Amino acid sequence: MDRDLLSHLPVIIAVARRGGFALAAAELGMSPSAVSHAVRLVEERIGQPLFARTTRSVSLTEAGKALVETAAPALQDIAERMDRIRSVKGRPSGLLRINASNIAMPLAVTPVVAAMAERYPDITVEIFADQGLVDIVGEGFDAGIRLGEMIAQDMVAIRLTQPFKAVIVASPAYIGQHGRPRSVADLANHNCIGYRLVRSGALYRWDLTWDGKDVVMETSGTAIVTDSLAAIDLALAGVGLAYMFEPLARADLAAGRLVQVLPQSAIEEPGLFLYFPRRAAMAPKLRAFIDTANEIGRASQRMSGRKNTGEMDR
Repeated sequence: MDRDLLSHLPVIIAVARRGGFALAAAELGMSPSAVSHAVRLVEERIGQPLFARTTRSVSLTEAGKALVETAAPALQDIAERMDRIRSVKGRPSGLLRINASNIAMPLAVTPVVAAMAERYPDITVEIFADQGLVDIVGEGFDAGIRLGEMIAQDMVAIRLTQPFKAVIVASPAYIGQHGRPRSVADLANHNCIGYRLVRSGALYRWDLTWDGKDVVMETSGTAIVTDSLAAIDLALAGVGLAYMFEPLARADLAAGRLVQVLPQSAIEEPGLFLYFPRRAAMAPKLRAFIDTANEIGRASQRMSGRKNTGEMDR
């Protein structure tokens, strides 16, 4: 094996994953020129270009795609095996990369990462917040966190939260000035805070239920956000009605800073799940995250008096 070639394979994979030399350099802590040099060296040794370069984009050639498809799983397997070897006589260590929806941090991730900082100081958890679904294996992530209904059936899934409702909320000041909607049709007469889907660019349509039927509502208003926490801030400021998952607004609802409207229209979501390919479950760093999440979940359920969910393997 050409040792120079082997040492530069992680650079090739990073460029392919990030779609550019500068982004790969930032991820790897290298200069763009060093990344370019590594790519050029591998291309010279192989005798074929690995990337098609333009002024606006970098994409894999057929040779590059074949190399990445072969090398990426092999390097990932080596990294996981090294993590397991290191953990035999010591503590789990390494970088744990998780792709999660924006709502996952406040609802499920923050308490787990906080606990892991104390228990597993040799593990660094990197969370990439992303609205859309991605190929976590192809993008180099160890795991993802999404709503249960969005997870592919070939993944192992572990429950992180109980099911929760999607609700419509507003401030008492807004209700006092504009009144409450009496039906989902009345939403057309209210200032509704919109939610822009970053990947598609579309406005999210509110999923509701009314008279026993599922309803998808197109709303309009004077504000559009790309983050649920921003919608809460605007709702608290009296801007309009906001659609969000109930746990995000729970404290403000309990304190009376927000009120729920049209409660009979709320749908129930399955909750958030951690998911990953079956082989990844053996990685000590991922196992540490799972064990910590399960322990926090059991403690939370004991406090709330609810039944323990434990792990769910699909």
